[in-house]
Amino acid sequence: MHIGKVEALIRETAERDGVVFFGLIDPKENIESGVRFAKAFYEGGADIILLGGSLGVGQTTLDELAVRIKEGISIPLMLFPGNINGVTRHADALYFMSLLNSENPYWITGAQALAAPEIARMGIEAIPTSFIIIEPGETVGFVGQARPVLRHKPEIAAAFALAGKLMGQRVTILECGSGAPGPAPPEMFKAVKAAVGHPVICAGSCRNMQEMEATIKAGADGIHIASLIENAADPRKEAKRIIDFCKRAGKAKK
Repeated sequence: MHIGKVEALIRETAERDGVVFFGLIDPKENIESGVRFAKAFYEGGADIILLGGSLGVGQTTLDELAVRIKEGISIPLMLFPGNINGVTRHADALYFMSLLNSENPYWITGAQALAAPEIARMGIEAIPTSFIIIEPGETVGFVGQARPVLRHKPEIAAAFALAGKLMGQRVTILECGSGAPGPAPPEMFKAVKAAVGHPVICAGSCRNMQEMEATIKAGADGIHIASLIENAADPRKEAKRIIDFCKRAGKAKK
């Protein structure tokens, strides 16, 4: 499959900087807040704005939010869809994800089959992605009916990730769930990166700089950040501080 512009950007940025910074916006936020946080991430130096969440959102809201965000940024807007209603034609790309450790085939291939014709019609760049839930899993694990990978079993995460690679997926995301007490352990990122070689992404749960640094240095090529900016008194200033720190950590591992 052809590698599109956004996937190429992810690979090139990871190679150059050691890490790709994704500013994550949950579409459940009201539109004005979503636009404000996206602008803060953009002005702070994010590489990509990511739009998505585990629970549903109205199509009109998603479309309007995407349009408004695109008006104020010149970096890609990418989708992190929680279901088939998480797609809008106004985005540049999306993670085309299979939740590999779900116990429900809907989340492995069913939703993907339902969404694929519309995604192809829209012409959005679809990036083949393995999505793996690590304990505790939180909302995304509950909704996705996952059997979360045990935190002390990095070899299980690596096996799932390698299976995804052999099925043609070119990005792997490790997700503990929003509100989890930290990201997947560094040993897990190290094992998964060694198994697949392609970009490995930490989907949030980092609560502080130390966890971000450990995650990046262990092998994460990308990191999603949301709540640390949403809860900041000055979102733009905090975004710049965190992004600059992550970029230094990324360059230090090279």
